[in-house]
Amino acid sequence: MSFLRRRSAATPAGPDFDVLAMDPGDWPGNLGAGLLPAPDGSCQGVFLRYDLYGGRGPAMIIGNLPAGSPARETEDGQVPFEVAQLLLALENDEPIEVVSSEGVPVMQGDNLLIVRRVKLSESRIACVQFDRSDGVLVTIASWDRPITDDLYTLLKPLPAELFQQG
Repeated sequence: MSFLRRRSAATPAGPDFDVLAMDPGDWPGNLGAGLLPAPDGSCQGVFLRYDLYGGRGPAMIIGNLPAGSPARETEDGQVPFEVAQLLLALENDEPIEVVSSEGVPVMQGDNLLIVRRVKLSESRIACVQFDRSDGVLVTIASWDRPITDDLYTLLKPLPAELFQQG
């Protein structure tokens, strides 16, 4: 999968990996992006907040976390980083846990993904995760809307310029 390669640059201005998400131009609401910096200045992950509700909270968060990112490390029952970010943005402080997860095969173009559907104690949150060929973990968390298989066809690498400081 050629779009799932690591980029290398002398002075990185954003993540050193391609970010797989939905193109902001294809999304009718507001978009916010966050970078997770490491002490050495490298990028330990990127998450994008998609807001369909016109400023009343995000409808979806898509995270891209490379291997070694501390945000990937969770205890048993602890929610993924993106779910925690979604709850924080929604100002929901109820305790929520992972109840179970199951692997499901899904086609993305010509590629087969093994998607983990994460079931949470809060039924209004849908969460899925899959590993890319370059070791980046993609997590999608949505509020009050199911994640269907057609969402995977909308995922594509975003241009590096989107994450450069200007």
